[in-house]
Amino acid sequence: MDAQQRLVDELRTHALVIGEVVLSSGQTAQYYVDAKRAILLPAGFTALGELVAHHARAWGATAVGGLTMGADPVACAALAGGFAGKAFFVRKDVKPHGLSRRIEGPGLTGQDRCVVLEDVVSTGGSTVRAIEALGQEGREVIGVISVLDRLAGGSEAITVAAGGAPYVALTTIDDVYPERPDRP
Repeated sequence: MDAQQRLVDELRTHALVIGEVVLSSGQTAQYYVDAKRAILLPAGFTALGELVAHHARAWGATAVGGLTMGADPVACAALAGGFAGKAFFVRKDVKPHGLSRRIEGPGLTGQDRCVVLEDVVSTGGSTVRAIEALGQEGREVIGVISVLDRLAGGSEAITVAAGGAPYVALTTIDDVYPERPDRP
């Protein structure tokens, strides 16, 4: 079984929650994918790391990361999966103490080629915020990777925010929950 199928199986087994939930966008859904429940287990983490590291290397990335909490395990998985660059986390707000940074991790430079990571994309709002934070610091975004795309319009918002850089969803809700009642 390849890494993509292992990731789908882990998400289906451990992360899919059937029942009404409120998404970060404020919208209500009849199912939820709590990706961290799958990617913070060895099999999901290993599959994810292999996939993210592969895409990051193929795009010539030097750094991977995104808005904290969603991107944190994805970035760590990339490092564990053999990505030989930097990982970073974008805070929602500038840290008011210490070094007062919004982007944490090894310092990013103007030469870094960043891939923005996300666990689950619905509207794309969190991913767009990470892209904007990198742009405000003069960093280049060369691609975006999500663990799962709910196919709710987020990919379009992400592509615009990323200036047309490629967006790859490692899995979609169609892969993980193909029999969902709202499937078109």
